[in-house]
Amino acid sequence: MSVWGTLLGGAAGLALGGPIGALIGAFAGHVATKKLAEKIGGPVGEATEKITFTIGVIALSAKMAKADGRVTRDEINVFRQAFRVPDSESRNVGRLFDLARQEATGYEPYARQLARLFRDQPVVLEELLDILFHIAMADGIMHPEEEKFLEHVARLFGFDQTTYQRIRESHLGKDKRDPYVVLGVERTATDQEIKSRYRKLIKEHHPDLLMAKGVPEEFIEVANEKLAAINEAYDRIAKERNIR
Repeated sequence: MSVWGTLLGGAAGLALGGPIGALIGAFAGHVATKKLAEKIGGPVGEATEKITFTIGVIALSAKMAKADGRVTRDEINVFRQAFRVPDSESRNVGRLFDLARQEATGYEPYARQLARLFRDQPVVLEELLDILFHIAMADGIMHPEEEKFLEHVARLFGFDQTTYQRIRESHLGKDKRDPYVVLGVERTATDQEIKSRYRKLIKEHHPDLLMAKGVPEEFIEVANEKLAAINEAYDRIAKERNIR
């Protein structure tokens, strides 16, 4: 079942605690985790991960929308369009987005809670950051305050500056991104080191693996874009170096 229909269409919440749990409670009230897992399909832990990830994406997206000092309905529409929210759930997504935007908690508690919940799955946190980049770049412009927001969230997620730059670079246009930065390798790296790094990234960001780790299918398009950027970066380096 779609994560939108399960999470937003029903009066459902999880006893997660922290700001994410409070936001879910404010939106929908509380039901048993087991019942919610049955709606989604799969074990309780998997359902919890999908719901937590989705709420985290919505909350941080809403907080980022405030980064430039103003929030427009267009920013909510960008979220709806980017993740193909069905018309039947569009109103609920807007309501949850508004709740997250208006409540007094800053974005840091949300980021810290997500960092704790997915501390053993950094690739999931990277996917979440990729989604935030995707939303920030949807209008073709990265506002300086949005970039500050993203960089701070990356630090709260436990990413160092090198990792942040690698993630950021993959969201620049083909004619702007440095392929070595996208792969996270030095220009002095050997051909074999570049091949190994490329294979590692492709494996880590494979959509099937991400979904197995709790990323809902509705967000996988961003992972496909990331894979395309990784492939494009490797192809450019391989052509430059005549790697076979």
